[in-house]
Amino acid sequence: MERIRLHIKGLSYSQTQSGAYALVLGEENGERRLPIIIGGFEAQSIAIALEKDVNPPRPLTHDLFKNFADNFGITLKEVIIHKLQDGVFFSVLVCEKDGEEQVLDARTSDAVALAIRFQCPVYTYKEILEKAGVILKEGNDTRPKAEETEERTSSAEVEEIEEAAPASELKSKSTKELYAILDKAVKDENYELAARVRDEIDKRSAN
Repeated sequence: MERIRLHIKGLSYSQTQSGAYALVLGEENGERRLPIIIGGFEAQSIAIALEKDVNPPRPLTHDLFKNFADNFGITLKEVIIHKLQDGVFFSVLVCEKDGEEQVLDARTSDAVALAIRFQCPVYTYKEILEKAGVILKEGNDTRPKAEETEERTSSAEVEEIEEAAPASELKSKSTKELYAILDKAVKDENYELAARVRDEIDKRSAN
């Protein structure tokens, strides 16, 4: 399968899930973004690793893992986000010691936090990016466009869904309305909402 390298584009606080963040990964030489919901601790660890001037007085869990690996001659060669199942991303760590390669299962948030510290690349497969990626650049949305005369979701409705957006609320909307909500969520950089709307659209497409 074709692999695509990803780079960290940012972290944004989830406005609908308390204590959760959206880690945004972007494809190399492309416009698609992969939003991944992560916990507050993992978001903090990633943010600290990205900010070179911040040095915690005691090593965080991911720093300890890095120190442990360095002391025992273990290298993290790459991280691969290899599967998307029921809205959950699965990743592996490709490690090497004394010329022997080992592959370890890991949560994607932990894998990315370690990739930053080891300065190793993060990859995913083309199929995953095609399924879960969103395009932020205006005018390059590849999904089918609704006709100008068709009914669109009003701004008030979209804002109401952004504030709560329970699963039942999304299920009650038509596919055209979901696309309108997705458009606004992406423009507002509300990647967590965009990811959940995208998942609902994907479920309908699979049926």
